[in-house]
Amino acid sequence: METPLSPLSTTIELSEAMSFDDIIFMNRHRAYGAYDLRKAYPVTLRNSVLIGVGIFLMMFILPTVYNQLKPEEADMFKRTIELENVHLDPPPKEKPIPLPEKPIEAPKQTTIKSLMPEVKQDQKVQEEELPPPVSEFEHAAPGQETVEGTGDEITEIVAPPENIPDTKTQPAEVKAEEPIWTGPIEVQPEFVGGLEGLRNFLIKNLKYPPMAQRSNIQGKVFMSFTVEPDGSLSNITIERGIGFGCDEEASRVLKLMPKWKPGKQSGRAVRVKFNMPIVFALQD
Repeated sequence: METPLSPLSTTIELSEAMSFDDIIFMNRHRAYGAYDLRKAYPVTLRNSVLIGVGIFLMMFILPTVYNQLKPEEADMFKRTIELENVHLDPPPKEKPIPLPEKPIEAPKQTTIKSLMPEVKQDQKVQEEELPPPVSEFEHAAPGQETVEGTGDEITEIVAPPENIPDTKTQPAEVKAEEPIWTGPIEVQPEFVGGLEGLRNFLIKNLKYPPMAQRSNIQGKVFMSFTVEPDGSLSNITIERGIGFGCDEEASRVLKLMPKWKPGKQSGRAVRVKFNMPIVFALQD
């Protein structure tokens, strides 16, 4: 009759036959997948390590193997090409330009020495050289010495130019224009009547452009002009405008102005550049 095992001996035999995962899932449900994952984890980890190490080694080994097995490329740029028995034709010789044996001289024109009057200090009677007759100048030109010509004789007579202006009836030369005074000046140019007269003139003659009125345009038009020595205005220029017809109106009014009192420097009337703003403002 067999002796029954004690509970202690049964527990020891079970623990030796079971793994750690079996002990954990001894009294638990093993169908949810956790038991299978834990059982397969060592194998999966080992395979992953082996695959990773294999890929890492292949990254270093494959380039070396490829360099050993690839065909050698033709090194065409390092080849030395030698030319043998090369004959080059000599360059053609240029024919020298033949030079004339003697320099070609320009044909000389026949001239006859023409005597010029000369004042001599010695009052003694000396032999005078008479001028050549007029008939000799028919085929020769007057010159400083008598030269026998080598070319064709001059037979044409040059006619004097026509419509020669009469210097007696020509107007006098125009004087150079005086410079414009832009710096400090002793006496500034002034509108006749002063600032009050200038203000009254602008009020009387300045017209607000309808386009600027409809667009509610207001501002200053900066004008510049030159006050001439006689008081007239010239070089009227719009330095900065506001448009809408205001610039043209300001220029028109300046052209209507009477003569100003000119500016003076050292008691003399001079040209002076003058700047003046013209205000366009709408009344409420």
